[in-house]
Amino acid sequence: MFEILQFGFMQRAIIAGIIIGILCPLIGIFIVLRRMSLIGDGLSHVALSGVATGMILNVSPLATTLIFSITAALAIEKLRKTYNKYAELSISIIMSCGIGLAVILVSLAKSINFDLFGYLFGNITTVLPSDLWIILGLGIFVVISIFLLYKELFYLAFDEEAARLSGVPIKAINLFFIILIAITITLSMRIVGILLVSSLMILPVAASLQIANSFKQATFLSILFAEISVILGIIISYYFELASGGTIVLISVLILILVLLIKAKKEVKI
Repeated sequence: MFEILQFGFMQRAIIAGIIIGILCPLIGIFIVLRRMSLIGDGLSHVALSGVATGMILNVSPLATTLIFSITAALAIEKLRKTYNKYAELSISIIMSCGIGLAVILVSLAKSINFDLFGYLFGNITTVLPSDLWIILGLGIFVVISIFLLYKELFYLAFDEEAARLSGVPIKAINLFFIILIAITITLSMRIVGILLVSSLMILPVAASLQIANSFKQATFLSILFAEISVILGIIISYYFELASGGTIVLISVLILILVLLIKAKKEVKI
């Protein structure tokens, strides 16, 4: 198994995967608790537009995707205020705009070397040295941001109104948090794929919430499950020539099923 580490692209893929395995559940647990599970899908559709734009302009798709994703994240937050009683509409609107624009841009990009499958479903060979440094740098930024805002995000996740009354700057934190989501989706697309990245944010968290006894334990288990999924997924996808994103997500699903079965068995015994 360790012979795969002699290849530079596998070394980069595993390092990037480990970083993604931390970021996705770390962001995902707050997304789930705030009932924002669909936001990953909404931003991922916009991310595809960013990839296509980067290809057409012959610039780094990672850079253009980051711009598109952050812009879409800000638009979602703005629309959430406009449709205050129907906040989920903001995600649907941006998702519709994103997929419509993506279809047009992808059709324009047909004449160039556009690895659509790799970006949609993940491709471990596409992580370049320059990409790895960006993933590492922005990954550290996201982790530090979550650490510094941990108390505020925790408060918002369970009682936003009480947080508002206690003086927490809800508007600023919500805006910053949704930007962190956009950054995480952009960084994850190389390994997991644009259409599957939201799954890695949600599935490990869903599994951990079944057995965790505290928020910190749920966070730890989410990261553990995500790391198992990512590392095994990368290794299996390499040996069997499969899309890394789909493999990672299926392992996450299997972990969730296993956790549910173990929990059900324990409840039957009790």
